[in-house]
Amino acid sequence: MELGNIEKLLEKYFEATTTVEEEKMLREYFSQEDVATHLEQYRPMFNYFSMAKEERYTKQVPLKPRKDFYKWVSIAAVAVLSFGIYFGNEYRERKQAEYAYNETKKAFELLAENFGKGTEKVAYLQEFEAAKQKIYNNN
Repeated sequence: MELGNIEKLLEKYFEATTTVEEEKMLREYFSQEDVATHLEQYRPMFNYFSMAKEERYTKQVPLKPRKDFYKWVSIAAVAVLSFGIYFGNEYRERKQAEYAYNETKKAFELLAENFGKGTEKVAYLQEFEAAKQKIYNNN
């Protein structure tokens, strides 16, 4: 391959404008034994890229269960528990208020009933007072 062509390809390579075919040509050139002395400094770089391309990771990667699932489940459980406590207290308070209202209503009904009996007794007292006045006034 011509030395001028290789230098142009190197220039394009460092400007990141080379194609895949041009990079392949550069790797082939630098894998040869006879490389121009002023370009010898680039040989390790292209040889490394060639070798790195062939490397494979052969160990098995252990897959652990995702802990995010447990985190979201615990967040959901806290949310459900919070809503249950809030609405449970609201329900209990409403029931207590209804119970207090019903008991107060019963107490007022009992008071009204007894008040009615008391008014009947006062009416008797007024008749008694009127009769007493007649007796004392006639004498």
